[in-house]
Amino acid sequence: MAKPETSPQQPDSGSKKHGKPAQLALELPVERAISRDDLLESASNRLAVDLIDDWPDWPANAVVLAGPVGSGKSHLAAIWAGEADAVILPAAELAEHPGIAAQGNLVIEDAAPDTLDEEALFHTFNQLLAAGHYLLITSRSFPSAWMVELKDLQSRLRLAHLVELSEPDDELLSAIIVKLFADRQLEVSAQTVSYLVARMERSMEAAGRLVSWLDREALARGRKINRSLAAEALAAMETGIK
Repeated sequence: MAKPETSPQQPDSGSKKHGKPAQLALELPVERAISRDDLLESASNRLAVDLIDDWPDWPANAVVLAGPVGSGKSHLAAIWAGEADAVILPAAELAEHPGIAAQGNLVIEDAAPDTLDEEALFHTFNQLLAAGHYLLITSRSFPSAWMVELKDLQSRLRLAHLVELSEPDDELLSAIIVKLFADRQLEVSAQTVSYLVARMERSMEAAGRLVSWLDREALARGRKINRSLAAEALAAMETGIK
């Protein structure tokens, strides 16, 4: 880890004109874009982005989008839901909404062995096929790992088109961090962004935590966001500080 930089600081800055005296850091709401135009793309998510762009010309009415935590499944699903006027529903709540797939397109989030109601999902597939609607299921794994016991549901899931998301690569993480800083009206040097990307946990959630910590601490201390503060942020993340 790099040694803290000494004054005078380099023009490695990103700040909303932070004042010199320490300030009370208020957690103000940050407006983040969720439209297709703001969807960032790299090799790690290109197949999934192509899927969003290709709708409604999908190879099947049901798609399973699988990838690790932080790979961007929910972000992609939200963008598709906006394009397709789809309802977003957690997998654990599917049984509470019988008939929902007959009403329109649907996103089922976080499908997993401990969240799936097999009967509810089976009936959802039947409604979907009968109505000609579209279904996008997000999960950390493909259906083969869901330990589905209902034979009829197994056959329905075999009809679904499978798309895998990888963890974000350097190109995507860099773009995500730059965008998150931009959402907070902050400009940070490419060197600082590269420093973070080379050392951080490889997930979108980690990028969000890092940017939030840096924004908050820079404001509270009246400092610019540079590599020295970035090193502190990484250390804070390792100890579990949000």
